[in-house]
Parts: sequence; C-alpha cells; structure tokens
Amino acid sequence: MIRLILILTGVALASFLPDTDWPEYNGDGARSHYSHLNQINTKNVSQLKVAWTYASGGADTIRNRSQIQSNPIIVNGVLYAVSAATQAFAVNAETGKEIWKSNVPDVGGTISRGVTYWADKQDKRIFFGAGQWLYALDAETGLAIRSFGENGRINLKNGIERPGADDFVTSNTPNTIYKNLIIVGTRVAESETALLGDVRAYHVLTGKLAWTFKTIPDKGEFGSETWLAQPARKKFGGANAWAGMAIDRKRGIVYVPTGSAAYDFYGGNRPGNNLFANCLLALDAATGRRLWHFQFVHHDIWDRDLPAPPNLVTVMHNGKRIDAVAQITKQGYIFIFDRVTGKPLFPVKEVSFPLDAISGEKPSATQPVPELPVPFTRQSFTVKDLNSFVADRDSMESLLLHARTGQAYIPVTSQMTIFYPGTDGGAQWGGAATDPGGILYVPAKEIPVYTSLIKKDLKTDNQSITGADLYKSNCASCHGADRTGNHDGSYPSLAGIDKRLTTSQIHSILEKGKGMMPSFSHISRAEKDAIVDFLYNRNLAEQIAATNTSQVPYQHTGYNRWYDKNGYPVSQPPWGTLTAVDLNTGKHRWQAPLGEYKELTEKGIPITGTDNYGGPLVTAGELLFIAASRDEQFRAIDKRTGKTVWQAELPAAGYASPSTYSVNGKQFVVIACGGGKLNTKSGDQFVAFALP
Repeated sequence: MIRLILILTGVALASFLPDTDWPEYNGDGARSHYSHLNQINTKNVSQLKVAWTYASGGADTIRNRSQIQSNPIIVNGVLYAVSAATQAFAVNAETGKEIWKSNVPDVGGTISRGVTYWADKQDKRIFFGAGQWLYALDAETGLAIRSFGENGRINLKNGIERPGADDFVTSNTPNTIYKNLIIVGTRVAESETALLGDVRAYHVLTGKLAWTFKTIPDKGEFGSETWLAQPARKKFGGANAWAGMAIDRKRGIVYVPTGSAAYDFYGGNRPGNNLFANCLLALDAATGRRLWHFQFVHHDIWDRDLPAPPNLVTVMHNGKRIDAVAQITKQGYIFIFDRVTGKPLFPVKEVSFPLDAISGEKPSATQPVPELPVPFTRQSFTVKDLNSFVADRDSMESLLLHARTGQAYIPVTSQMTIFYPGTDGGAQWGGAATDPGGILYVPAKEIPVYTSLIKKDLKTDNQSITGADLYKSNCASCHGADRTGNHDGSYPSLAGIDKRLTTSQIHSILEKGKGMMPSFSHISRAEKDAIVDFLYNRNLAEQIAATNTSQVPYQHTGYNRWYDKNGYPVSQPPWGTLTAVDLNTGKHRWQAPLGEYKELTEKGIPITGTDNYGGPLVTAGELLFIAASRDEQFRAIDKRTGKTVWQAELPAAGYASPSTYSVNGKQFVVIACGGGKLNTKSGDQFVAFALP
C-alpha cells in the first residue's frame, strides 16, 4: 500500500533499490561480468551523467606508458581498486572520496587488474599482488596485516624456483577465495628462464601454504609422460595461471586456465604435448587435487595461452539444463564443457595442421577444434583479405604471397609467418560476459601479426660478447632491431632513452621488470651494463665475457602487429568486434564493430572497430557496457541487438572492465581510465556514471 501511495504521489522509487555489491573480480565467482541491477536500462541510459571521478595517482603523462587495468570491486558502499602506480586504494562508492591508499614498496612495475576481498565478521581483508609479493591489507585502514606471511606479505617466488630461472613473478590478476583459502596464480616470464607456473593456495589468516598443483609434473606423476625431456620441472618453466580463475563454491571446484610452456615460440627442446600447459584445470578447491583437464593447444609454439578466466554458465543442451564452463581463446574458439565431468557439450575434433617446422621442432600432428560454438573471429588471412584502402597494396600483396599464412597453427620458421587473429587474440585478458539466458558476449581483435624465427648466435660461458649482441638476443624481439619499438606502442621505442631514463632506472627495470617486460635478473651485472651502454650509444666495441647457457637455438623477430604506412591495420575490417554467442545453440546472435576511427567514418567507410583491451559488463537493464577501444569512448550497447545506445568520451582510454553497483538507491557504473596502450595518452582516473 505504501509503495502504491508513493507511486501515485510521484515520489521516486530509487530508495527501494537495495544496496548491491560487485564483490569480486568480474562480479562473482562465475566471472559472469553480470549484474541483476536494472535501474539504468535501455529507456533511460541516454540520461547517464558523470557522478564522480577519482584521480588515483601514478599516471605517466610524459611517456604515455602507465596503465590501469583494474576492475573495481564494491563491498558495503566502499570501492576498492588499484592505481596506475600499483597502489591499492579505497574510496566512498557514492562520492569517490578517498578513504585510504596503500604505500607498499617493491611494486616491480606491476600492472594490476584489481584486488580480492575476504571477510569474517570484523576481520576484513584486501589481497593484491605487487612485484613478487602478495599483500594482505586491512580493508578498513589499508594497513598491512602483520600476522599474514612475512609482516603482511608472501614472497611468491618461494617454491617455484628451478635451476637457471630468473626472478620474475607477479600476481597481477585478482586471486580466488574458497572458504579460508586464497588460490593464487602468477605471471612469470615467457623465455626459457621462466620460473615454474604452479597453482597454490594459502590460508587467508596466516599466509601458510595449504596446497600446490604442479602445472609441470614431476617424473612419474600424471602428465609427466607428455614431457619427453626429463626432469621437466628442472628444465622448463611457464604453464602458469596468469589469466585468473572461476570457482563453483557450491561444488568446491576451481577452474584454472593455464599459459604456454616457456620458451613459447620454439619447443624443440621440450618434445611432447606438455601437460598442463594450455589447459583448463578443474581442481578440488580444498586440496588442489585434479578432477579433470582439457588441453586446448598441444605443444604450443604460437604463444596461444588461455587469455581470460572461464565463464560458469547454465545452458539448455539436448533438452536439459546443464551447469557448464565456457573458455574463450586467442584463436577465436569457444569450448564449453560439463562443469562436473569435463565432457565437451559440442563435438571437438582433432584436426591436422602443417608439420613443416624449423629444424629441431616437432609440432603436434593435430590440434583440437570445436564444431560449435561458431568462432567469434575469422580464421584465415590471405591476399584477398587485405582491406580495400590499404596503402602500398602491391608490396603488401608481394609479402603475403611469400608468407606462411592462410590457417591456424602454422609452425613459425625463418619465413614470415602470419598469426590471425594476432598473438594476443582474438580474445584477450578482458574476457567475456554471460547472462542468465546462456548468452556469451565477447570482445575481440582481428589484426594480423607476423613474426619469424632467426638463429641465435649462442655464446658459451666466457666467450666474448658486446652490448649490441646482448640487445639483439634479449631485447630486439620486442623493442625492434632498430630500437624503435612497435607501431601501436605496446613495446615502446628505446631511441633517445638516455634523455628519458637514468642508467639506474634502466638497471632497475632490467632487474625487476616493468609492465609487460619480465625481469632480466638471470644475466650478469656486466651484461646489464653492456646493454645500458648500448642504449646510451657508448662503449659499443667493448667486449665482455658471456654467461649464456641457452638451450634454445632460435629467437623470434617480434610481435609485429601489421599496419600500413597510414597507421591502419592491413586486414579487412572489422578490426575490433563484439559478438553475442548463444551457448545453448552455439550460434551467433549478433556481431558488431567495437571502436571507431572517426576520420575513416567521415570518409564514408563503415565503422571499422579498433584494437581493444578490456572486458564487458552486462546488466538486467538489457545493457552491455564496454570501453576497451582505442578511441577513448565508453559505450552502452543494447545486448539484444548489438546497437550502441549511449556513449561518452573518457579522460583516457578505458583498457579495463567496468563494474556496477548500487548505493542509497542509486545504480552506478564505474570504469578505470588508464590509457597508455596503443599509443593513447595515460591517465589515472576512475569515472563513475549514474542517472541524474
């Protein structure tokens, strides 16, 4: 009766909207990116306005290299996230007013995707990774909880060391809570000096290790037979869980996607299928015991690691409701399994691919390809797929006619080899969203990348080597042989670095890593000095004694995203897409370009989409919110049709995933605006939108 009276008298009903949290990474343990909130909907979304902004600090506005990838969590009216300077913070979720900000040391250049929250009565904790440490902070004050680990932190390198490995490890994706355990995955290097990629669980109160799952098995353990070179755990690293996990807390199962074995473009020294690299693992969350697994790429030599957490979803299949787990891939495939048994819901075939590899390499004869769902990216790039306005068409055609291209899983050789989609997707770390109807919404990139393998000039201990040699073997594959980086800025130019960084700053980056760059702690101080001298154009002829013990005879020539001289991808648009896939049937509902080059649109070219990083948010208001694109726009899309129904310009590109929540009767949508990738400016702001 009271509600009816309020309606009749015109009193707003906003006060009846209960406070609703976004309590963990991507919204929930299912990593659904979904909210039941519908105060903001297709009818009123055009009225959205900025409600508050928060400058988190740490933006590198000079070099445009800082980033924020954090997906904020919101608990009891407090928003927690991580700044561009890799400091955790808490703000009032209604006003954006700062409550606290951490001041932890040794962040090691980490780019963090957010924090993990745990509470038991009055004990409320925030966990986040920075550098090689996992920190535990008091959620109300931001102060370290000294009873956890070593004075409030755990050294994640402990337990994953192996002979000849470097020091690089970080936990840059929020970890997963199961009861009083925090289950931790890490990012390690992708070179042959990578640490082990084990999945570990720690007690949230003490930081003591509870269990370990070995992603590279010991000899005699299940899966060890897929590593023909033994002892594998001493010889190889990687196979790490960097992308995040999903958890079915009712069943006590954690679903863990893993990365490639290292080195990831040549595996001649690691023959075999290499379990548990490139797998989805279903583990008992209480003990770490393997329940089932599926390997998506056998003997990966394409860096086709799994890029995002899986999605837990319920679908209708053969007339029955099935609790399922769906995994997106860089290749543009979606695999969907029964959550309990691991049985694929749609047929998966082992398909033959080329075997003509570089000397010493032994590719797998087949790779798994799902019959359904339909891929969300194209699978082939050939001459006919050049865009209609590409510059230098004749030279492009000539290059393509002599390149190895036209399908997935072509072994990389000394000849130009095309990855399509590119080396970072297809799908990327932003992941996909799902709604209760079993529809999956996935952003993707469709830009070709080319590379090749070149012979290393392997030096044995104490042989002479120069700074130029060391740069070529350690740095050129990312920063370019000419030190100019790559076109989109993801690997920056080192030309003129002596004007931007001191020698001590370069040494710190070489020792600790920064952002996408791993640590080079495994090379000697003399070798680091020689690299710095080379970058500073001094002592170029000086020779030092090498300490190279590499067993990999090749190095790749870079992650070369292919753009023409005008700065546009050479492939036929769309270059960035958003696709709605019905997981009940495996068919697409719609696909739309994501992002825009306005200057091309103004010339009459249909919207092309752009390169993109970050994930979507889906709500019961029939809306999908996403930033991600390089055009610095934040969009609301009708999830039923794929049509954009609202957009706003951000202070910097939102290469992150948005969150939604309600406080005091008002729904908010918030996005981190860090920029810094794809040659876009850096920023430090979190921007929240709401209805007036």
